[in-house]
Amino acid sequence: MFEQISRVPPDLILGLIAAYKADPNPNKVDLGVGVYQTEEGETPVLACVKEAEAALHRAETSKAYLGPRGVVGFNEAISNLLLGSDHPALEAGRMVTVQAPGGTGALRVAGEVVKYVRPESTIWVPNPTWPNHNALFPAAGFRLESYRYRDSATGELDFAGMLEDLGRLGPNDVVIMHACCHNPAGIDLTPEQWSQVVDLGVERQFLPLVDMAYQGFGVDLDTDATLIRLLADRAPEFIVTSSCSKNFGLYRERCGAISMVLPNQEKALDAESIINSITRGIYSMPPTHGPGIVDIILRSEELTARWHEELAAMRDRINGQRSKLVQKLKEAGVARDFSFIERQFGMFSLLGISPDEVARLRDEYSIYLVGDTRFNVAGLRDNNLDYFVSSVAEVMA
Repeated sequence: MFEQISRVPPDLILGLIAAYKADPNPNKVDLGVGVYQTEEGETPVLACVKEAEAALHRAETSKAYLGPRGVVGFNEAISNLLLGSDHPALEAGRMVTVQAPGGTGALRVAGEVVKYVRPESTIWVPNPTWPNHNALFPAAGFRLESYRYRDSATGELDFAGMLEDLGRLGPNDVVIMHACCHNPAGIDLTPEQWSQVVDLGVERQFLPLVDMAYQGFGVDLDTDATLIRLLADRAPEFIVTSSCSKNFGLYRERCGAISMVLPNQEKALDAESIINSITRGIYSMPPTHGPGIVDIILRSEELTARWHEELAAMRDRINGQRSKLVQKLKEAGVARDFSFIERQFGMFSLLGISPDEVARLRDEYSIYLVGDTRFNVAGLRDNNLDYFVSSVAEVMA
């Protein structure tokens, strides 16, 4: 059976990580890895997570299956984070949330849900988008198209182009939207812009599928959920996939959820039954560790307050590095205007330099960023920022 198999090319980011590890240069800088890093270059376990994890171990009496929904308290907490605890959609039972193995797992389940109800749908992703979107949905059997998002000439949002493209869509279209901290561009819409997009979606009747991977990493937990709450106010139906990898630091625990808002409680229960049937055929039953930790944190006023503090510290460090980077690039005499970086949110941005300049940064200066120029702002530290800036200035001179 396997005589004709050949090796699949490695994932570009995983290949970049391997090249970085093999590089002997003591000044090397890794800006490709997609995890938060402290000033010391560590991806820490949050203190609130440590305490909740200990409590989980003390309270756990069985390793029996949880059932298809997973940790019920986690699902309720995620619903509250997304909509706010007193949103009418929650009170009416219009929202259903089911635990999933990470945000990626939630996206794949969402694709299978759409395929179950409308297999002829076309999936639309912003240009650019997280590269795994381009793998997940074709793997589920969908045709993938893109709509305009980032203006490569300015590094800013192409809002007019975005509205024009979305204005052509209809009921057989599913539109992937980044709720906040767009990966890889870092460009977020204002509340006023999101309001226009939501109204357009209601008019054109396309289905919004919102990817919420970074709630709390942009402005704050509530502001980052603006799109989702506008949809819940105005749209009859939409899907949200969420992840606790970044905001709780639970990367390897694969802790996420799929949420659906439907016109009424009966339809929400129908959707839940479809989700449970689909997940039964993919991974059967969900894990408990990561969601159990989140459940404990968000049921404790003390741990929730500590999580808010730790989340704000991560967010503030990233935003501070953005400001420092823009200022230092100016001071280094770089002619190009990189001020857009300071106006963006989240861990990522696109530097927008040429492929040759990306290659020179890697080959001559041991600075590793993805080929599309995406770089992890959290990978910049006070002890490597000047080196990065001077290297960029030299390759752009």
